Amino acid sequence: MAALGGCYWDNEEELYPDGTTSCDTTNVTFSGTVFPIIQSNCISCHGGTAPSGNILLEDYAGVSKQAKIAAGQPGSLYGAVSHASGNSPMPQNGTPLSDCEVKQIKAWIDAGTPDN
Repeated sequence: MAALGGCYWDNEEELYPDGTTSCDTTNVTFSGTVFPIIQSNCISCHGGTAPSGNILLEDYAGVSKQAKIAAGQPGSLYGAVSHASGNSPMPQNGTPLSDCEVKQIKAWIDAGTPDN
C-alpha cells in the first residue's frame, strides 16, 4: 500500500515560480476587484479621521480621486502601488501588491475608474 503525499502542482508558487499565473484583467470592477485590494492593503493607514498623507481611501470617491492622478505625479494610486519613480511605494513598509493586483488596478484606471 502506497501513501499519497501532496502534489507540487497544488502549490501555485511551485507551479509558477516566476509569477506567470493567469490574471483576469477583463472583468475588473471597483466593488468586486479594486476595493477589496484597497481594503486589504491600504485602509489601515489611509482610513479614519487622520489618514496617512491626508489620502483617504475608504470609498469610491477617495480611491477614484487618487486613481485619476497621473502615474508620475505624487499621490498617484497606480504610481504608488506599481512603485513608479516619483511616488512613495505602497504599501509603505509592507508587502507589495502582487503583479496581478497592480495590473487589475491599472485595468480599472484605464477603463476610466467606473463606479461598478
